Amino acid sequence: METNNKNAELFCEYYAKWISVYKEGAIREVTLGKYKMTQKWLEKLAPDLKMSDLNRISYQQLLNDYAATHERQTTMDFHHQLKGAILDAVDEGLIERDPTRKAIIKGKTPSKNKKIKYLNQFELHTLISTLNLSSEINWDWFILLVAKTGLRFSEALALTPKDFDFARQSISVSKTWNYKGNGGFLPTKNKSSVRKVQIDWQMVIQFSELIKGLPEDEPVFIKGKVYNSTVNDILSRYCKKANVPVISVHGLRHTHASILLFAGVSIASVARRLGHSSMNTTQKTYLHIIQELENRDIDLVMRSLSVLN
Repeated sequence: METNNKNAELFCEYYAKWISVYKEGAIREVTLGKYKMTQKWLEKLAPDLKMSDLNRISYQQLLNDYAATHERQTTMDFHHQLKGAILDAVDEGLIERDPTRKAIIKGKTPSKNKKIKYLNQFELHTLISTLNLSSEINWDWFILLVAKTGLRFSEALALTPKDFDFARQSISVSKTWNYKGNGGFLPTKNKSSVRKVQIDWQMVIQFSELIKGLPEDEPVFIKGKVYNSTVNDILSRYCKKANVPVISVHGLRHTHASILLFAGVSIASVARRLGHSSMNTTQKTYLHIIQELENRDIDLVMRSLSVLN
């Protein structure tokens, strides 16, 4: 990645090279697509920014320009993807100081019409009661499984009868389904995503009957091409029927995590169950819930102290 004239090299060119050298073939296609999208935005917002001109001010301006049309969390992702390449450039001596240090992450205000990300326990119970849980596998069973396990959409699609261990009341997550491509199994999102997820006795009874006689190594829910939108549409109809906020399948994962957190399950246990690579991911994703629980704890502390007089 050396350059004879480092002062003349454009940041967008360096970034494209960096993706090619360090990311292609090392990360999943979906993740690589996100890096390439960042590259396109870099070419659009700062096509003439040279490596030698990368400093805290020019980098902050780049982030501000991106934040003008994106929400804060998306801007944070953009920042993290650029930062990896910039830190490598600092190590290589192409930039003297880290321009990403103390960067301020901004972003436009989320839309008021944005989907609610999760349901509370009563709403989830109401939703489940409307499902058509027939004697054969259907998308209603898929919705129930995701709600009760918190699996990612692609992880749940990849489940085979072999992954169910009814004796130990667990599901083994070791792969994903390539629903965005031409189907077939893919590795999990990260090493932490390979895990065993405990299931309740009701699911043991239900799924032991449902998957009886199905091919051991073939996905339980797959019958031809699967689209995320198909399952989300089915879920949306049930949400409306149950008169609860409309959420996506990914929202079921959020619902699962939020119910566990409100029930007092530790962040570490929730992170393991969800297959997060670190507790930081869980803390960032569910910050609003954690803050609410902390407020509850403060009230509890105050009440406990007040009776000591």
